[in-house]
Amino acid sequence: MASDSPESLMTLCTDYCLRNLEGTLCYLLDNETLRLHPDIFLPSEICDKLVNEYVELVKTDSIFEPHESFFTLFSDPRSTRLARIHLREQIVQDQDLEAIRKQDLVELYLTNCEKLTAKSLQTLVSFSHTLISLSLFGCCNIFYEEENPGGCEDDCLVNPTRQVLVKDFTFEGFSRLRFLNLGRLIEGVNVETLLRPLASLAALDLSGIQLNDVGFLTQWKDSLVSLVLYNMDLSEEHIQVIAQLRKLRHLDISRDHLSSYYKFKLTRRVLNLFVENLVNLTSLDISGHTMLENCTIPSMEEKMGQTSIEPAKSSIAPFRGLKRPLQFLGLFETSLCRLTHIPAYKVSGDKNEEQVLNAIEAYTEHRPEITSRAINLLFDIARIERCSQLLRALQLVITALKCHKDDKNIQVTGSAALFYLTNSEYRMEQSVKLRRQVIQVVLNGMESYQEVTVQRNCCLTLCNFSIPEELEFQYRRVNELLLNILNQSRQDESIQRIAVHLCNALVCQVDNDHKEAVGKMGFVMTMLKLIQKKLADKTCDQVMEFSWSALWNITDETPDNCEMFLNYSGMKLFLECLKEFPEKQELHRNMLGLLGNVAEVKELRPQLMTSQFISVFSNLLESKADGIEVSYNACGVLSHIMFDGPEAWGICEPHREEVVKRMWAAIQSWDINSRRNINYRSFEPILRLLPQGISPVSQHWATWALYNLVSVYPDKYCPLLIKEGGIPLLKDMIKMASARQETKEMARKR
Repeated sequence: MASDSPESLMTLCTDYCLRNLEGTLCYLLDNETLRLHPDIFLPSEICDKLVNEYVELVKTDSIFEPHESFFTLFSDPRSTRLARIHLREQIVQDQDLEAIRKQDLVELYLTNCEKLTAKSLQTLVSFSHTLISLSLFGCCNIFYEEENPGGCEDDCLVNPTRQVLVKDFTFEGFSRLRFLNLGRLIEGVNVETLLRPLASLAALDLSGIQLNDVGFLTQWKDSLVSLVLYNMDLSEEHIQVIAQLRKLRHLDISRDHLSSYYKFKLTRRVLNLFVENLVNLTSLDISGHTMLENCTIPSMEEKMGQTSIEPAKSSIAPFRGLKRPLQFLGLFETSLCRLTHIPAYKVSGDKNEEQVLNAIEAYTEHRPEITSRAINLLFDIARIERCSQLLRALQLVITALKCHKDDKNIQVTGSAALFYLTNSEYRMEQSVKLRRQVIQVVLNGMESYQEVTVQRNCCLTLCNFSIPEELEFQYRRVNELLLNILNQSRQDESIQRIAVHLCNALVCQVDNDHKEAVGKMGFVMTMLKLIQKKLADKTCDQVMEFSWSALWNITDETPDNCEMFLNYSGMKLFLECLKEFPEKQELHRNMLGLLGNVAEVKELRPQLMTSQFISVFSNLLESKADGIEVSYNACGVLSHIMFDGPEAWGICEPHREEVVKRMWAAIQSWDINSRRNINYRSFEPILRLLPQGISPVSQHWATWALYNLVSVYPDKYCPLLIKEGGIPLLKDMIKMASARQETKEMARKR
């Protein structure tokens, strides 16, 4: 099972400080700008953690409020030191990098920071004397600057600023830079000129860049150990240059096989060239390549013996020349991954679960297009077979969903995979912490995407959890998201059904504070709108029944929600549903259960005192629907109304005595050993009917209810009766002269 150990003290403190900056590290200057307290001095270990965790919170936690002036807290290296920071996407702007320009950064990863412009190139120069590792992956606008062709302010309105490519920037002066990622660099930048000043690069990533001539790479043939040319259309010239980089330990020439513009085909000769010349190679990725000729050994020989990673037995002929197995071999979406003997400790591919998980792990950070297809393969494995590396699979999918929150394909495939990875078959292997992480990424998906497939997958995944217990830590958020789904004008029927089911489960067995909070979110109104729509369609389906059940649950001992039900024409809908669906027993039970809750509120009972309502309740006393439940609940409603005494009976028809007689007859017709389709959290509304002489029939209904429940379900309800002081009340009632004899006899039995 996954570990449920708590987070480190460092992590907990960092999270708390970021959520409470004003109460811990900072104060507000002029009610808007954050300033660090003057007596605070933080080392790089803490500052790095604060910045990196801040970026993560902004990206993945919808509740977290970003601060416009956050990065200015690290503007003075005398009080704060930054060394290694990872910044992502829209979170970072030019002024944020400018704010930390005095820091001696060693490592700066900027990933998909599309708001950064050429202003930030100049800021990078500030870090040139210390920077060892730099990533500008996906920063598509960082080589653009704004140029205003007009000269005056009025002209700006006619000629808005346009983007102009900066061509004179180079890495001159970046003397310590060893690791550089320029993945997805925009077209037009002269890469050779840009990189020429770098004396001794060790790792270079040129993913997605099309270069006809890469001869300049040989200037680092004595230092380059890692080269990534993902999605670069290669040629024979490229291969000859790569073969000269004899220090390479990691080479990635993989591609997205769905891209049609790649002409290059991998051959046996090319692989032989790599094996012969790149003798230090420990990692090679050729995923997505089409093999122009057969690189495998004869089929009969390939299938002989046990699976081996020894190069001498390799099913891929050129790799028999390797001196040792590779640490990693990328073969995703190639035919080679299905061979028996592959000389590598770790292989990415689509043959089995291990290869698929390796693919997700290797490509998540920078290749969502590949990752989504790998997760789709994992989905098939989890759906059809049994996932043997569950915890690893879950962590990888969670990471992918967090990393690519705005990528529709990842969200669709990831949420689908989570549904199967969190079902009951795997529950025992999952820790509370891990399941909470799943819930958070699922809610992120629901928040970011109104797309039907994502919404359905997310709702279905939530159904795999114990509700409300496992969702309570995100209780408000999950209710808001579900109500938002149900309030959309155009709804998918299946999503509507699942969302109503979840809403019902969320308000069942929670405390009254939770119910009141959800009521204020518009829960009651939303359910009534659903009921109204189903009535208009003359349809009584699961959505209709779940909606009434949800209203029953949310009004339990919650007067404010009961009042909302009445104020929003709930009684009108009750009568219409009763008339339209006279044979729907489950529906009747749910509706009467809800009205029982309304009748428990003294201030609301006068609204039930109409000839029409009392006649309906009286007629339902004789109902045999759902065992005794409809009759029992109707009698409960009337018992609370009777409890207010004859003076509260403000109607002429039906007569109070007539209704009382029908109530006695109904109670006497019930089987005392009836098994119940009801769940009491408290006996308080029933117990209050015992110590009174105004309505003996109400007293008798309450006694019958208690006797039935403690007899049929003694383990559950005997402790509750004792805890809430029911025994003394029953004893006192036995002594009351006004109590009926049969009521006293029933009370004595318990």
